Amino acid sequence: MIKPQAVKIVEVGPRDGLQNEPKFVSMEDKITLIEKLIQAGLSVIEVGSFVSPKWVPQMADSGAVLRAVQPLADLSFPMLVPNLKGLEAAKAAGAKEIAIFAAASESFSQKNINCSIAESFDRFAPVVAEAQKEGLKIRGYVSCVLGCPYEGQIAPKAVLEVSHRLMALGCYEISLGDTIGVGTAGQVQDLIRLCAAELPIDALAVHFHDSYGQALANILAALDCGVSVVDSAVAGLGGCPYAAGASGNVATEDVAYILQGLGVETGVDFEALLEAGWFISDKLGRSPMSKCSQAFLARRGAS
Repeated sequence: MIKPQAVKIVEVGPRDGLQNEPKFVSMEDKITLIEKLIQAGLSVIEVGSFVSPKWVPQMADSGAVLRAVQPLADLSFPMLVPNLKGLEAAKAAGAKEIAIFAAASESFSQKNINCSIAESFDRFAPVVAEAQKEGLKIRGYVSCVLGCPYEGQIAPKAVLEVSHRLMALGCYEISLGDTIGVGTAGQVQDLIRLCAAELPIDALAVHFHDSYGQALANILAALDCGVSVVDSAVAGLGGCPYAAGASGNVATEDVAYILQGLGVETGVDFEALLEAGWFISDKLGRSPMSKCSQAFLARRGAS
């Protein structure tokens, strides 16, 4: 297997994870979670998003959370913004990096943000222009790269086209998201190879959900193609809204464990990471979705 010497883990639990959790988490607990993730050595942490609190009430305090954690360390705290109003809120909170999101599926784009893919880019253009004027870094997401809950399988060329457009706008990194977790390793490699033929491989990240239990296999397949950036959520935070009872984001603990076993450098303190996952799982009143975390909890209980 070809593997990178080091992998950057982008921790998405405080945003992509918590926004899909039904139990409300207090601002104080969000800040404590982020502090614990920093202590665990994670250098890129999605802190929140500036979307309408009417639609995502869990993220209503994102500005206050960012203001609280921003002075803690010289790290990257990308904040998801959907429009100029969200960008203004991000700037007011002191954001230094934002993220924008598009879809490779027309149906998903309509259902998720109530516009076509082309219209979504019309919305992003002024956001990116203003962000660049302010010197903010911009990360891009592509949803439904391996399957859509409404359209089924997605053509890889559609993913490449959207990725091209995000990079042309000014995104320094494109995160390819298997939103419903249906992809398999072979499909991942076909997609990565297609994208890497026209886009820099070091600008590509992967964001896998584990709904069908394929996330770790898909990450290994992506690493084998040269990808070195992986999104994950501590404790496997975030359910999958399109697959009842299914898990959501791949757990950071499981990603860190498999990379550690491969001798790949992540900068993560595994014990501290476990503690962060146990902390937030306790606040949510449930067990962590991470298999590794469950195993270490059982071992600790048996000792």
